[in-house]
Amino acid sequence: MMTRPVAAIILAAGKGTRMKSDLHKVLHPIAGRPMLLHLIDSVDQLSPERVVVVTGAGREQVEAAVAPLGIATALQAEQLGTAHAVAQAREALAGFDGDVLILYGDVPLVEVATMRRMIDRLREEDRPAAVVLAFRPADPAAYGRVVADDSGRLDRIVEYKDANAEERAITLCNSGLMAVHSADLFGLLDRVGNDNAAGEYYLPDVIALAAADGRHSAVIETDAGEVAGVNSRGELAQVEGEWQRRARARAMAEGATLIAPETVWFSHDTRIGRDVVVEPHVVFGPGVQVADGVTIHAFSHLEGATVATGADIGPYARLRPGADVREGARVGNFVEMKKAVLGPGAKANHLTYLGDAEVGAGANIGAGTITCNYDGFLKYRTEIGEGAFIGSNSALVAPVKVGAGAIVGAGSVVTSDVEADALALVRAERRSKPGWAKRFREMMMAKKAAKKAGE
Repeated sequence: MMTRPVAAIILAAGKGTRMKSDLHKVLHPIAGRPMLLHLIDSVDQLSPERVVVVTGAGREQVEAAVAPLGIATALQAEQLGTAHAVAQAREALAGFDGDVLILYGDVPLVEVATMRRMIDRLREEDRPAAVVLAFRPADPAAYGRVVADDSGRLDRIVEYKDANAEERAITLCNSGLMAVHSADLFGLLDRVGNDNAAGEYYLPDVIALAAADGRHSAVIETDAGEVAGVNSRGELAQVEGEWQRRARARAMAEGATLIAPETVWFSHDTRIGRDVVVEPHVVFGPGVQVADGVTIHAFSHLEGATVATGADIGPYARLRPGADVREGARVGNFVEMKKAVLGPGAKANHLTYLGDAEVGAGANIGAGTITCNYDGFLKYRTEIGEGAFIGSNSALVAPVKVGAGAIVGAGSVVTSDVEADALALVRAERRSKPGWAKRFREMMMAKKAAKKAGE
């Protein structure tokens, strides 16, 4: 039924004072991405002809966030209510003939399917003047009440402040989201008044105005979690939790195993394959791609990393941006990688730092090995060839190359290239002085006793 053009008006003019933040409310992140951009991404899946974000306080931050996306903005200079806010998009939608979704930048979890349901209902044969999205919260609190019959035909919406006792007993509440024909929208808005308890211009009043013209409206219902709004840090955490719950369910439905789902945290762009096993307390930062058949052990943190088929990560591993773990490679406990490639079948089993490095296939990196990639001013690369063996507690001072099949003895500090299949031993010669330790202890004990006797 999605045949007419679609536009979206996203309201983002609120001050968000309860957030107690210098960052605009709609730019606070959910899963590592500003909540406004989550909503815009969902809207984009409808292929809208136009999108307008209505700004107000902190407009510069919001405008900077949406400008790279080519999205228009409109300013609500005074906060006079939701109908007044929507009216500010009039110029940006001049000449548009289609269906308009009215959304809120601080309600980021609305699903594309729900938006489609709203528009499809608007286009049905009975041609409602508007479609309102409603929900039933556990605590209706001060939400506006939706008065409708069992068929979904909407009679009116009553703001809580203006509702009587009977209306307040209704559990169906207004989310604020609405779909309206563009030909009707601004004419209705022009007629909205502010004769109410708050002295504001309420968007839901267009329902009563349309009814006065003999036009009916409709309501569709959705889950309360989908229309949860963010006005405080506590509500931000709740919406984050709902987003994560959905992401975990989606990952498992697509073939991943999450041992303790509630402890795993995804980013907005995390991609994991089938037959991936994720143990408890794993965190995915932005930019992570995990192929099929990977195991990620407990307490690992991945960000900006690519993990190939069959690799094994952790526990307590940290993959930082640019980490590239190839097929069947092993990144063990307390191993950190940054801008580094660990080749197919290569192993760094424990207590290792690989930064600005490339490790060849089948190489073995011993415990306590580090690539010394920074001299305080510049970064340098380390290259380790296929099948090389780096002994424990070695330091590879970049820029340096260790050839294929070479062995670096434990405890070495390598400052120059090691040729293929060579053995590199970089240690001070061991010296032994028989009896020295015993004589030292006897001397120090005598000094201690003499000092105590003189006190």
